[in-house]
Amino acid sequence: MRAPKEPTGQRTGRRISGSMAGLAALAGLAGLAWAARGVPAALGGRLAGARADRAARSPQYRDGTFHNRADTRTMAPAPDRNLIRELIFGKQQRRPSAPVPLVRPAAEAAIDPTRELNVVWYGHASTLIEIEGRRVLLDPVWSERCSPSSSVGPRRLHEPPVRLDELPRLDAILISHDHYDHLDMATVRELTARQSAPFLVPLGVGAHLDRWGVPADRIVELDWAQTHRVADLEITCTAAQHFSGRGLHRNATLWSSWVVAGRQRNVYYTGDSGYFAGYAEIGAAHGPFDVTLIQIGAYDRAWPSIHMFPEEAVNAHLDLRGGLFVPVHWATFNLALHDWSEPVDRLWAEAKARDVRLAVPRPGERVVVDDPPPVDGWWQSVA
Repeated sequence: MRAPKEPTGQRTGRRISGSMAGLAALAGLAGLAWAARGVPAALGGRLAGARADRAARSPQYRDGTFHNRADTRTMAPAPDRNLIRELIFGKQQRRPSAPVPLVRPAAEAAIDPTRELNVVWYGHASTLIEIEGRRVLLDPVWSERCSPSSSVGPRRLHEPPVRLDELPRLDAILISHDHYDHLDMATVRELTARQSAPFLVPLGVGAHLDRWGVPADRIVELDWAQTHRVADLEITCTAAQHFSGRGLHRNATLWSSWVVAGRQRNVYYTGDSGYFAGYAEIGAAHGPFDVTLIQIGAYDRAWPSIHMFPEEAVNAHLDLRGGLFVPVHWATFNLALHDWSEPVDRLWAEAKARDVRLAVPRPGERVVVDDPPPVDGWWQSVA
């Protein structure tokens, strides 16, 4: 017995539904392709040849990867929390409620260059050090997102206060590690074209720069405790407690902090790090420091070993024998579960309690280390 013939309208409807589903699938694939454009290049390069041989000789390298001095977990057990649920449904205010105030750096005042020491924080970790007539840029990220994709990933919460073509002539560009919020392909490529300064990076990070077209003679790779001279500056790669990776392969490149020492002035930058005994060692070997630039944001008790809490940042500053404390690594990208303003609120309270000199500039504001602006709580009006 033959089955009843399907009405023409139903057949047509099913064909249309199938066509629409096919179009939706194609649109989804096109969207994924659009989001993935540029991703392979942004992932960077791989260690090979002489670079891999040099990495293998590092005291920090064993079993095919770099390691912290102490056994360190990237994530700590948190059985009482559902981090995904908290990320989606958490009540934290992780973005500012109003535009973040930006400042265009004022013209530099005439000063004896042998005593000059200023810092200009551009947001997140990107900071310019003006030291004894030289200009050193830290972890520059000018892109809209800190991600391998220009379409998805954490987006800026404020614009850069200056364009890359407005930066002064640089003497050195320092990279602390290869995470996307510290090493940005588009920014590196533009700085390569616009500037002639060398890039000083931890071991292995040069593979990324190679892939992005940075000339080999502008790449200086250093292990912890190694120093490179740039004009009158001694720039030393120092330890940090963190990790690295731009894809599935973690810890193929080293991470670091940095000491920038002139003839009279001395600066320390933490990069990203958990609190560890290395700060006291660095302070003893290279301090005291006129100013410390210390990471204060993107912490959580789920990853306590790789990002400091604000109170630990004050401990680090004191261990380092720091003078002025200028916080970095906050305000620009939403990378954790705390409130947007919580890092600096906690830092300010701890600094006052422990009599630590503190400056909290707006993005783009120049801090004269010998005459810093008073802390005025500017962020509270936009929190």
